[in-house]
This record gives sequence, C-alpha cells and structure tokens, in this order.
Amino acid sequence: MKNFATNRVALEVPLNEALAARRAEALYRSRRIAEGAQTVRRCIDGREYLNFCSNDYLGLAAEPALAEAFRTGVNEYGTGSGAAHLVNGHTRAHHELEAALAEFIGRPRALLFSTGYMANLAVTGALSGRGDAVFADRLNHASLLDAALLSGARLIRYGHCDADALKARLEGSEAPNRLVTTDAVFSMDGDSAPLAELAQIAAAHRAWLIADDAHGIGVLGPNGRGSIAAAALGLDEVPVLMGTLGKAFGTFGAFVAGSEVLIETLIQQARPYIYTTALPAALAVATLKALELVRAADDRREHLAALVQRFRDGARQLGLNLMPSATPIQPLLLGDAGQAVAASKALEDAGILVTAIRPPTVPKGSARLRITFSAAHREDDVDRLLDALEGIVPPAAAR
Repeated sequence: MKNFATNRVALEVPLNEALAARRAEALYRSRRIAEGAQTVRRCIDGREYLNFCSNDYLGLAAEPALAEAFRTGVNEYGTGSGAAHLVNGHTRAHHELEAALAEFIGRPRALLFSTGYMANLAVTGALSGRGDAVFADRLNHASLLDAALLSGARLIRYGHCDADALKARLEGSEAPNRLVTTDAVFSMDGDSAPLAELAQIAAAHRAWLIADDAHGIGVLGPNGRGSIAAAALGLDEVPVLMGTLGKAFGTFGAFVAGSEVLIETLIQQARPYIYTTALPAALAVATLKALELVRAADDRREHLAALVQRFRDGARQLGLNLMPSATPIQPLLLGDAGQAVAASKALEDAGILVTAIRPPTVPKGSARLRITFSAAHREDDVDRLLDALEGIVPPAAAR
C-alpha cells in the first residue's frame, strides 16, 4: 500500500506545481455555493448579492410557469429518460419540442442535445474529418474550437469578425470539404459576427456556415428568433444553426436546426447524439412552455435593451473602457488579470456579483469584468452597479 501512496504523491507533484502557478498569476478559479433559484438577487456563500453574471437574459429561469410545466412533465414522464434517443429515450415531449423549435426558427427540422458543447462537437464531427478544413473565428467559444480539433480536420483560425481574412484563408485552401464556424454573439466580447458577409464568402467557396447563436436566441430578432433572423438571413445563407436552452429560455439543453438531410445525417453519424442519454422529458415539457413565453416576450426584450443602453450611457459618462457591444453581454476591459480579480472582489464586498474573466478564457492582456443583464433587473439596479464601478474602476484615461 505504501508503494501505491508514494506513486500517487509523485504523480501529483506537477499538478500541485501547476495549481500554484495559476494562483500566483491570478488565474485560479473557485466555485461558489448558491442557494435558491437563479434570480438577479442571489444568495451566494450565505450572502445576498445583486447578480450581474448570469446568462438568464429574459429572467425566465425562476419563472413559476416553467416550474409548473416541469412538475407536470415529471408527473407524466418521471425524472430521467433512461436511455439515448435512438434506444428508447426519445419521447413525444422531445419530438414536440423539436418540431416547435424548428417552426420557431423557420427551418425544416431541429434536433435536441444535452448541451451546446455537445451540439457543436456533433455537428463539426459529423460534417468533417481528416483531410477537411474548419475555418474558425479566433474568438470562437471553446466548444467550437474543440469540435474542430476533435474532428480530425485541419483547424484554420481567422481574425475576429474579419470577413476578408476568412476569404483569404478559404482561397488558400485545397481541402475538399470546408466548414466555417462562428459564434453569432461572442460570449466574452458581446459583439456580433458579420453573418451576412460570412454567408456570402462561405457560399462562394462551397463551405458550410455554422452559427452558434447560444447568446442570441430568445434575445435578438423578431420574437426572439435570434441573430440569423435579426440579420434577415435564413436556411440557405446559414445552413447550420445551434441554439441553447439554458440561457434566455431559462431551462437546459441545446438544439441544432437545419435541413431534413442535415438532421438525418446528425441522427445517423453524430457520436455525441448517438451515445448520450436523452434529456429528461420533463425538461422538454418545461421548454415547450418557455418557448411560448419567449415568443411573447417583446416587453422583456425592450426592457432589457433599455437597461443595456442605460448602463452604456452611464459607463460612458464615467469614462469606463466598455467593449463595443449592443447585447446583454457588456465587457469592461481592464487588461491585467490581477486588476480584474481585485475589481470583482471589490464589487463583491459591495454586494454585487460580477465575474472576472481571465486567460485562457480570453487572450492574455484582455482580462475583464463580464457584466451581463437580465430583463429581471431594474433601472435602480443598473444605477447601483454604476455607482459601485465609479468607486472601484478608474476611468480608462487614468490607467
């Protein structure tokens, strides 16, 4: 037994050294313990905070109507699905939700996944392989980058939102099969991809365009149909759309929407779909109700947009270094990881929860406070945040 313990301790030496290095560089991450429902006033580690770091953009995560729908689903289907979709885990509730999402997005079919991460792995893995090429925006979400790497295709990154750079890289590629992948709304910067330009370039080079609209679905476009609808684009321009259900929809899961042949291909070939237990059917029942609320949430979206504008106007008056974003994701650029952690801690001391985002999540030298807004926030919540930031974060010109 002593030999086993000695071996384990030796194996853990480089792990401990790496953890110590992360602490020294202000890159160490710690979990918090939250109590109660996901709301803008949240009890974290025993203290109530004003929460500005959730992706619950429409304030639906604690919506009583969704809880009631979930209870109805549990009463009918139980708590677990028990198997993958292709075994016996695919219920009528799943099927109805897929049909409703497809109709909402304006596409022939939709396919449910447990997470957006899995959905991106599934699409890229099913549509590309060795010898192919995946062209990815340099600031794509980690799931899109990992999807390209795991597919076996060559990963080629282009400058952030730089359509000309994408065009040049496509023109220099001899890969027989090409995929262009992009966040529609970038999760750490809050800006939007130039989808119309990317669509034209992808089509001219016979490449798939895959848009991850995790942060646009429910928030942007007519009736919350997302970034693609906001840009007046459709299936032909953006053949593959991924959306998530755990943000604006307030539930959990993800979906891919596209043509009949795309969805059938994913069912037959996408390993993250084939080999994963299906979402609990009760979640599908709750999400059907969420979809109904999202469709009718123009008042929430208008209020959310007004809050974002109020914040940006106030931050501009304070001289804060906000990044260019018209979405509920409002990054305040600080640069240094230690400074971002210190600012987050000072806000926490003031009873406000804002996450410090550091490398490797964002490029070195671009650490920031990622401030996110919900339709459940009030105007005085925004003013309280601005007052706190004035005393914590110096104007950009002073740094």
